[in-house]
Amino acid sequence: MFNRKFIVAGLLAAALPGVALAEDAPKAPEPPKAPYTLSANAYLVSDYFFRGITQTWGKPAIQGGFDFVHDSGIYLGTWASNVSGNEYPGGSMEWDLYGGYNYKLNDDITLGAGVLYYYYPGANFSKGTPAGADKTLNTFEGNLSASWKWLSFKFSYAFTDYFGAGTQTGFKDDTKGTYYPELNAAYPLPWVEGLFLVGHLGYTKYNEDLAVANANGKTDPSYADWKLGLSYAWKDGWTVGAYYVDTTNKDYYKGALSLTNPNETKDLAHSGGYITVGRTF
Repeated sequence: MFNRKFIVAGLLAAALPGVALAEDAPKAPEPPKAPYTLSANAYLVSDYFFRGITQTWGKPAIQGGFDFVHDSGIYLGTWASNVSGNEYPGGSMEWDLYGGYNYKLNDDITLGAGVLYYYYPGANFSKGTPAGADKTLNTFEGNLSASWKWLSFKFSYAFTDYFGAGTQTGFKDDTKGTYYPELNAAYPLPWVEGLFLVGHLGYTKYNEDLAVANANGKTDPSYADWKLGLSYAWKDGWTVGAYYVDTTNKDYYKGALSLTNPNETKDLAHSGGYITVGRTF
């Protein structure tokens, strides 16, 4: 028995040799891939440490941001977290705006340069108790970086007073030029896919000492900080981490007075552990 479909197809092909049948037509080309990526992230942390110093007076934080990365190497982004009014009088949020350029030498080595602006809406030393100078804590930094596989180095340099430290707030001079070199590692452990050993070492170097010793008799706020821990990343974007952080020069930051409650103190450079849970979209 003849197959009617094949007979009809043969007759059409013979009659219309220049017309292709639908089932033989080439597939439509896929749309070109966009030359950039957009992503978002959201995290919950048990304590927000920035360069070894708690920013939330030892309390949890909710954090998140958005990133734009172009194939050319240009990137732009924004990120935010709650912070403590005890350290940022009149403020409760840190809002970061950043951008830069990464140049990929090869599959293993990348060089970069960028800028970052730390903005604390509403925060001003004049809103402290007792009221201080009319001075914000906003800070503008530039940075250079280099990375190799799982290891990266970054050097940050303050173009403005470093988080409000200056002649108006007890320093001999402005603190422009304060710098922060750091070494970071995220080594993939071979036993479990997605498990990383995370390490960090940094050093905050102020360009001026305090003119008058603080309550602990210390005049130099410079210090080193380090972190060690584990993180685990699922393929769908979820990440959990557990870390231990510590600093040097603890005596300088020991028993720091709250800027809004003079009866409350905190060891801002306290050592300890913290955990993170979050996702990248």
